[in-house]
Amino acid sequence: MRIGKQDKPYSAISTSTSERIFVRGRDLCDDIIGKVDFTSYFWLLVTGEEPTAIQKKYADAVLAAIAEHGLVPSVVASRMTYAAAPEAFQGAVAAGILGCGSVILGSAETAGRFLSDIVADGDDVDTAAERAVRRLRETKTPVPGFGHPLHADGDPRARLLLKMAREDGVAGAHIRALEAVKSAIPEVIGRPLPINVNGAIPAVMLDVGFPLGALKGISLLARTASLIGHLQEETERPVGFILSGKAAEAISYDGPDMK
Repeated sequence: MRIGKQDKPYSAISTSTSERIFVRGRDLCDDIIGKVDFTSYFWLLVTGEEPTAIQKKYADAVLAAIAEHGLVPSVVASRMTYAAAPEAFQGAVAAGILGCGSVILGSAETAGRFLSDIVADGDDVDTAAERAVRRLRETKTPVPGFGHPLHADGDPRARLLLKMAREDGVAGAHIRALEAVKSAIPEVIGRPLPINVNGAIPAVMLDVGFPLGALKGISLLARTASLIGHLQEETERPVGFILSGKAAEAISYDGPDMK
């Protein structure tokens, strides 16, 4: 049984012969290994083109910004999984990645699509931003890219990324849309909300030319590096079962009376 389109059976990413391996048209051994840094290679794999100096700078910056933030849910899931299955390092990494969704880690993609829709609206950006925030308010949907449980006065990572973009002259339509949303929030919601890192990342990356459809990949790649670090520490200083025990202590039973 055929499912989906069947008319374009091609891939432009990689091919090989008995002697050579090609990636995006470059010889892997002659042109890439030892010559292209990993961030540039990531950009090449995703877009088919090597990044400009400014694109590489911001890819490096956002990967560093989002990789690590302590014992967040993805890290807790990964370390607890590894404690229970130390033979499955890859399974523990996967456990941490599988929770990449609209609330944690994957929200950069949601925010990117939100900003992209505002940019594409065709109306004045401030008007489009206010209308977009009101639509979210009507459905009681959080504004993606805004608010933070710890950094209530503003996410330092977001502030820095946006400051860098302005200083480098790369702040464009998506950062402008982000700022318009920030301005609209107090009137629509009734209180200000700070821009978080998952608001700054898509705004910056879309303005330097990274594809919208691959935004979640930035968080996935960065957090994978962090998870590997946490799992290496778990082999030396295990806390997985401590985390599990603390969870059991923190949650009280309120079901039917036990007989």
